[in-house]
Amino acid sequence: MKNLQKMGGIAALYLASALLFAMVGYLLIIGTLDVVDPVEKVVQLRDNQAFLYLLNLIAYVIWGIVMVPLVLALYERLKASSPGLMQIATAIGLIWACIVIASGQVSNFGMNAVIDLFGKDPAQASTVWMAIDSVANGLGSAGGEILGGSWMILVSWAALRGKGLSRALNYLGVLVGLAGIISAVPALFGVLGIIFGLGKVVWSLWLGITLLRNNPSATA
Repeated sequence: MKNLQKMGGIAALYLASALLFAMVGYLLIIGTLDVVDPVEKVVQLRDNQAFLYLLNLIAYVIWGIVMVPLVLALYERLKASSPGLMQIATAIGLIWACIVIASGQVSNFGMNAVIDLFGKDPAQASTVWMAIDSVANGLGSAGGEILGGSWMILVSWAALRGKGLSRALNYLGVLVGLAGIISAVPALFGVLGIIFGLGKVVWSLWLGITLLRNNPSATA
């Protein structure tokens, strides 16, 4: 139990660090939002292929794998007071981890295929990338935010009922989770997506420190 809590704490800190790294990488270093033209997007992929591959690996594939010990650690910590609720939360958390991994794999392998095609037919390569990117975003953004937000709300609710985590952390988890679910509405994705992303960073950091420093009985 104690070792699993430590693993969960380290996992939560990794999740926060990977999210920050991804935000800086995608938005500031690569500037993915600055390019709109489909052909230019593929050029951007080609020019930053190695770095984008690393970003996807850290922020999606490894991130999803590291989610597993965190999900299991929270289940062990909170199941005594809310067994049914935590079973649902754990199932959703593991599904979320799987689709985040899938999103990263689709992006990386699709990117390699599109870059190879670009030298032969740039127009077709841009069309193919639009399709691949839509699938990856559907898994990692729209679908991920709904599952991630639901998981955060359920975990925070269970912790509030059993006092397994601090109340302030739980309230933050509920608010951030709601932002994630509502961000699935296309018109609201921009602002609420940013709130959900930054909120996940703060919540994960706080959660990681809590799991590493406290045991359930001490927190209660």
